[in-house]
Amino acid sequence: MKKRTFAVDIDGTITENGEGRIHLDAFEALRRLTDMGHNVIFVTGRSSVEGFLLSVFGGTTRIAVGENGGCITLNSDEHILLGNIEECKNALQVIQNHIDNVQEKHVFPRMTEVVLERTFDLDIARKILSENNINVELSDSRYAYHINSPGIDKGTGFTKIMTKLSLTRDDVIAIGDSATDVPLFKIAKTSVALGNASEHVKSVATLVVSASAGDGVLEALDKLAPTLSEI
Repeated sequence: MKKRTFAVDIDGTITENGEGRIHLDAFEALRRLTDMGHNVIFVTGRSSVEGFLLSVFGGTTRIAVGENGGCITLNSDEHILLGNIEECKNALQVIQNHIDNVQEKHVFPRMTEVVLERTFDLDIARKILSENNINVELSDSRYAYHINSPGIDKGTGFTKIMTKLSLTRDDVIAIGDSATDVPLFKIAKTSVALGNASEHVKSVATLVVSASAGDGVLEALDKLAPTLSEI
């Protein structure tokens, strides 16, 4: 059996509602993959600590890439910070100076990014930042808006894990649903867009399933089963 590494988004992918409740059947399938010897690593817009704790209690690989690639958690006290939260806070201040109703989202504490409520026009914010020569990544996970350091995304974050584990793109299967997963798809040989993904996300995936969220994960694993022993 060739060992694979599954890079799996959380919200909208292994959740079954808008409040973060885990789809238990999908999670059980991911745990079975781990028990078979594959890696299952969460790559999320949530904090890497949340992803790491989910891996601990859920029985998957104890590595998490969080904050849309800005932070990697390898243990309770071992974090790799790839982003700089101060430049993200500076970008937030500029946006708030020009746009009304820009609010930070109440989330688990972040180490490298700023998370905002989806209450304003993202394109206008990007234009303002460009006019003020502020270079950051401003993205929409459909859960929230995220301000990250330039060059930081799920792809760059997961590339660090690939280097650490000596993985090639042929080893990686990425599963997700939002635009923030596209950079992750680009570094994986196999990428799966779920039924609830936008047409743009589906257009860059190598496999598209019809079912949404956790049900879509199960459908994807069924389709991938012939290439993975004993699923």
